[in-house]
Amino acid sequence: MESSLSLSFDSDEQSSDNYEEKAFDAFMCPLTRQVMWDPVTIESGQTFEREAIIKWFKECRENGRNPTCPLTQIALKSTELTPCIALRKAIEEWRKRREERELEKAQVHLTLVSSEQNAVAALRHVITICQRNEASKDLVRNQGLIPMIVDMLRSSNRQVRLKALEALRVIAEENDDNKETVSEGDTIRTIIKFLSNEYFQERALAVTLLYELSTLEPLCEKIGAVYGAILILVGMASSKAENIVAVEKAESTLKNLEKCEANIKPMAENGRLMPLLKKLLKGTPEVQLSMIECLSELVLANDAKATVASKVGPILINIMQTGTLQAREATLKALKEISSNEASSKTLIEAGIFPPLINDLFSVGVYKFPMRLKELSASILANLVNSDAQLETIAFEHNGRMVTLLSEDVVHSLLHLISNTGPAIECRLLQVLVGMTNSAASAKEVVAAVRSSGAIISLIQFIEAVHRDIRVAALKLLGNISSYMGPDLSDALGGSTGHLGSLMRVISDTNIITEEQTAAVKLLADLPEREPGLTRQLFDLGAFQTLAIKLSEIKHGVILSNRHVTIFQEGIARILCRITYGIGEPDYLNFAMQYDLGTVFLDLLQTTGQDNLQIVSATVLENLSQESKNLTRVPELPPVKCCQIFSKPAPVKGLCRVHHGFCSMKDTFCLLQGRAVERLIACLDHQNEKVVEASLGALCTLLSDGVDIIEGVFALYDAEGIRPILDVLVENRSREVRQKAVWAVERILRIDDIAREVSSDQSIGSALVEAFRTGDYKTRQIAERALKHVDKLPSFSSAYHQIQRA
Repeated sequence: MESSLSLSFDSDEQSSDNYEEKAFDAFMCPLTRQVMWDPVTIESGQTFEREAIIKWFKECRENGRNPTCPLTQIALKSTELTPCIALRKAIEEWRKRREERELEKAQVHLTLVSSEQNAVAALRHVITICQRNEASKDLVRNQGLIPMIVDMLRSSNRQVRLKALEALRVIAEENDDNKETVSEGDTIRTIIKFLSNEYFQERALAVTLLYELSTLEPLCEKIGAVYGAILILVGMASSKAENIVAVEKAESTLKNLEKCEANIKPMAENGRLMPLLKKLLKGTPEVQLSMIECLSELVLANDAKATVASKVGPILINIMQTGTLQAREATLKALKEISSNEASSKTLIEAGIFPPLINDLFSVGVYKFPMRLKELSASILANLVNSDAQLETIAFEHNGRMVTLLSEDVVHSLLHLISNTGPAIECRLLQVLVGMTNSAASAKEVVAAVRSSGAIISLIQFIEAVHRDIRVAALKLLGNISSYMGPDLSDALGGSTGHLGSLMRVISDTNIITEEQTAAVKLLADLPEREPGLTRQLFDLGAFQTLAIKLSEIKHGVILSNRHVTIFQEGIARILCRITYGIGEPDYLNFAMQYDLGTVFLDLLQTTGQDNLQIVSATVLENLSQESKNLTRVPELPPVKCCQIFSKPAPVKGLCRVHHGFCSMKDTFCLLQGRAVERLIACLDHQNEKVVEASLGALCTLLSDGVDIIEGVFALYDAEGIRPILDVLVENRSREVRQKAVWAVERILRIDDIAREVSSDQSIGSALVEAFRTGDYKTRQIAERALKHVDKLPSFSSAYHQIQRA
């Protein structure tokens, strides 16, 4: 930070010889040896400067003697002082003549061609003269020196510029006429340029001069009208690196500029909102309207939106209800901007904004609100419902009774309004419903109203709209409610309506991932994944081929990454996953082989930071691996000759140890041959239980009926997967994870060597006991068998069980 600045430079109290005019002896005070300002005569008839003789008398008393005349040393009976009016006037006239001549001489050097020494001396002399009395400042103006000093601001010499700034500040202090003269022409713009100067002394002197000018109210508008002036002052006033004097003067200048209404808007535009808010709170209706119109044109930062909402939110809401149509329109425009921030939205909700908004939207007849204002109301409502507020808890009065935004009749009114307005309001109201369905608690209420009104068909129609924003909002809304209306949406989108085809055209339209494409993919991904009819329709449309190609293009960089790519990629993966639930279908199977889905999803399994994508990938691998036992090609053994009856047949090389046939990831989806086992095992340590569950499910296919379970266990052992599976059991995760872990561990413990080693691990025994004690019937049965493997339960003979049943 720059060092503390002294705003005045060295100035000679004694005038330079170049400007000195000799004074008469009678003008000189015998005590001070200086020309007198207020001459007085004492009892002895001698004349002195008033302050000097008073000081002399005081010293006499302090020294214990009677006051005397300083010149004659005669004791005085009285210390009365008699003003010498004639002498004082003579001195004033002398001074005036002298200053005029001195200024005339100084004027010679107030040019850009003068040397630095002469120019600085001349400016210093002007400062000295102006500091004597106010009349001297008038003299400087009357002799035309101010424009000459202003010209010195353009000097190439820094010292000259500094002294010129100081001189103008002294000239302008407490002299309104001089302020007006200084501000003539382009001077203010020149001064403001100094505020951005690299030298802190020039910035400080310039802002001090600007402050002096701003004390004259008519000049405030002129200062504010200079392009960038207010922004520079705001920046200087809030600077942490600027000199403290400059900061204080910048702040004081801004406070002066607030007096001019024309400066309020540019101040607000540059982050200084309080002047506008003060006038809005305390001004007349006309002033309030002017301030609201200013506010409606601003683009505010988030913290500024929160400030405005807290300071003037209630008064804006009141104007919505009681103001003129012009005032209400301006207020709605302002609220549209203010409400586009979560914190400010919550503040407005607490201030009671819902009732007037709802009344405006649903107004009909003679009280009908103009459509352009309904659009603004809908935009504000869309902002409010996207603020993460607990909509189900916010009650307000509507039509004489208490409701919430989620009340059935309110949602019905919104749905009705959507179907009977223009595109602009349709889009905003769809966005309102999107916000209302973003949380599970409120989505259920909206879904109930959609069902009871039969609006699902009309909502689906919007995905065919001409306006892109309407299509995007409709897709988002349908995606939000698909978890609750999946079968209804599947039926409405499918069949002969052509909506599925429209969605696929959107998805395949461009190699740049758009918001609309992402919303379309998410909607399809959220539909019931095991719905065979929908899967068949998508397959017949070529959707799976299109999506598989898109997935490949993302991997190879053909489709450029942007903010939508994560959700888009995850959605494609989820849609492709649905075909693996019907992998037994020949055409589905051929598709999976042709596009090598096993390898594709094995690569996606390694995508870190995208849990949902890993869950889907592991699920696909599980579904495909379950089919491996039916796809593996078992080699045909050659016929045995008589001479070979007692000899051991030669082993066939290249067989899968688990499936006992020829396997590959592409043709039989074999996890072992595709080297997927190690990658799935690595996912068992994931913090997300859903990832663990899906990965464990895929690994369990190596232990399922129809494969060589013992070899499956050894395959897991070789991949160091036994201990991670046991750890999953011990960690006592969710019920679903525990069920799969108990099932896998029971099959692993069928290997005696592993069972013996595990039997000494008390944590595994405790986990199995807990599953046996608290699990469902099937889990308890499996846990019982596992406990027998580790000798935690006795193995009774079948005869004993028959006796017990008898």
